[in-house]
Amino acid sequence: LKPTSLSSSQRRSAKERRQLRSDATYLFEQSQLRVLYCYTMAENLSIGMKLHAQYTDGEFYPAEVVAVSKAAKRKSAPVRVHFAGYGDDSDAWLPLGKLKSKVLPKPKAEKAQPKAKAKAKAKAKAEKPKEYDYSALEKGMHLQAESEGKYWSAEVLAVAKAKAKKSTPVKVRFIGYDKQYDEWLGADRLRSKHIVVKKEEEEEVPVGSIMSPAAKKLLLVKPKIKAPLDPGFSPFILGKKKYLEAAKDCEDFLEWALPRADGCARYKLPVFKDGSRDARASSYLAGVLIQEMMWQRSASKLMLCGPPRICKAIKAAFSVGGAYEFEVKSMPNVCGTPETPFEVEIVESASALPEEKDTPQVCGKEANGCRLAFDLGKSDIKTVAVKDGEVLYSKETEWDVTNPDPQYHYDAIMAALKIAKEKLPKVEAIGGSATGTISGDNEATWCDIFPNVPPDVYKAKVVDIFKRMANDLAGEVPLKVINDGEVTALAAVQKIGHGNVMGISMGSSEGGGYANKDGNLLGWINELCYIRLDLNPKAPTDPWTKGSHRGVSHMYLGQRGATKLAAKGGVDVPAEYKYPHPDMCTIKHEGHAQCLKLIQKAMEDAEKEPKVRQIYETVGVYLGYALGQYCEFYNIEHVMILGRVSKGKGGDLMLDTAKKVLEEEFPEHKGITFHTADDHFKAVGQCIAAAALPALK
Repeated sequence: LKPTSLSSSQRRSAKERRQLRSDATYLFEQSQLRVLYCYTMAENLSIGMKLHAQYTDGEFYPAEVVAVSKAAKRKSAPVRVHFAGYGDDSDAWLPLGKLKSKVLPKPKAEKAQPKAKAKAKAKAKAEKPKEYDYSALEKGMHLQAESEGKYWSAEVLAVAKAKAKKSTPVKVRFIGYDKQYDEWLGADRLRSKHIVVKKEEEEEVPVGSIMSPAAKKLLLVKPKIKAPLDPGFSPFILGKKKYLEAAKDCEDFLEWALPRADGCARYKLPVFKDGSRDARASSYLAGVLIQEMMWQRSASKLMLCGPPRICKAIKAAFSVGGAYEFEVKSMPNVCGTPETPFEVEIVESASALPEEKDTPQVCGKEANGCRLAFDLGKSDIKTVAVKDGEVLYSKETEWDVTNPDPQYHYDAIMAALKIAKEKLPKVEAIGGSATGTISGDNEATWCDIFPNVPPDVYKAKVVDIFKRMANDLAGEVPLKVINDGEVTALAAVQKIGHGNVMGISMGSSEGGGYANKDGNLLGWINELCYIRLDLNPKAPTDPWTKGSHRGVSHMYLGQRGATKLAAKGGVDVPAEYKYPHPDMCTIKHEGHAQCLKLIQKAMEDAEKEPKVRQIYETVGVYLGYALGQYCEFYNIEHVMILGRVSKGKGGDLMLDTAKKVLEEEFPEHKGITFHTADDHFKAVGQCIAAAALPALK
């Protein structure tokens, strides 16, 4: 057809098609020019050249060029760099835009086509105005403020949070002028490094949760005894030791206190100069240590004294929205004061911090008379009937701790205890243990075996559950219920006849406790399952903290420490038992219990044993380094290991590996004596010790 025979719409379509072809040709040419530019500029770099490179935290650090590639697959990131002072595992291929060097001038802006210019203008008009973050500004700070086209020294009088003051939230007073010249101003008329543009495009991360390169350099240490199935395992204790060696000549210190109702914890940490890059490692380590001490003893507040910036960083981390928000929200419940928010206070002098204090507790150790006892774990209810120290009956009954109905829990526990009661002529006392915090009056202050019970229902139906159970079972008989970790320690004291004992129950999770040289408890909560053992930034998260933390003991010294390795260890398991299948990443324990049975069965198979044993060797490595970590706060001479993970020859292999870790890494603790019991005692040892808790009338 001749052009004149085309309709107007057809002629427009042809014109548009020609324009599209022209646009496509232009874009292709520009992309080729960009690639050529990258290659040309990259050629200006040579191996060994020093420059600054952007790390994953968005900041630039000194680096060295180790490779320059012309391969097509590297066109977007043709330069490989090594960050000065860091390991090879931090090396990265980077685009030119993430490098700073005098030999890399900025490319000239591409000449836009008319249509592209129009689109750019339209896009610019549609863009939202910049939003600024004023949160770092504080009353009394000095900055520069504009007036009549010039900037003058001024002082911050107030920073408003009200929506009405969104555009001008900062009230300033010009230095040397009266209050009549005070003004409310916004970022467009202020100059301060504390005012930054909000980065909406970036996903918000909790304050203090990112491990900086400085922290990685000082805190990530490869162990001498490798975990066969967990090559990335980076023990916290080794990172702390390396840090303390590096900081031994530091003149500054961060001190803190963690007061609680019946005591107070104290710590003093050498820190690097405030504002230095290594100070970030100080802040990061302090956060993990404070978290550890919280779950050892509990805390109603955190008091800090030390370098201002470090204190400010720690305070932000232990606030809502910070890395330790889980602890901030949990501690009021743990302390039995849910109506009192956790707070962080910064004091000027260490003398303002309360002194360290513990309140040891004496518990019964003789199970005379006729007694019932229970141990409430995350996957089962253990019950025993004891008469004059002899166990007449014991049983494990599985239950679903995720059930939100408190009546379900009450009925399940009562049903198991009623069967045990039938084995006794009478009931003279009842003892028990449960995860979480139990008050001196046997109230379930905070127990994570009832995780889905709503707070208001928990207060009404769960807090007094143990007292109601005892009364319904046997009337006004003596009752004593304590934390399951503490019962583990008492069980160890009864079994071996010595004090300075750490008891660790490796069941659904880690239950830990400690008895001093007199065989008494310290008055700590010892929720060791929430303590961080692994600093690997890619360590697994756990469902209890809802992904808030990585590397906590929940995933290492309970059955999950083994089940997460089942498939790697050559165990034939269903797809839903292969970690990290969604079914294995909830707080439910049934799947893990069944998976552990498959591991134990595979351990008996001669053909599979060489591979399966690596599961127990890996958990043994976890245990060895955990004990090295615990020894800073506990004087440990004996360790009693209980729980289903320690059953059978796999459990023996695990303990042998843990001993090897102590000998190689912690020779000062190699004299620790390990104790175990028969499989029956491992399963119900805590119940037997719990039976002895109350004194008979």
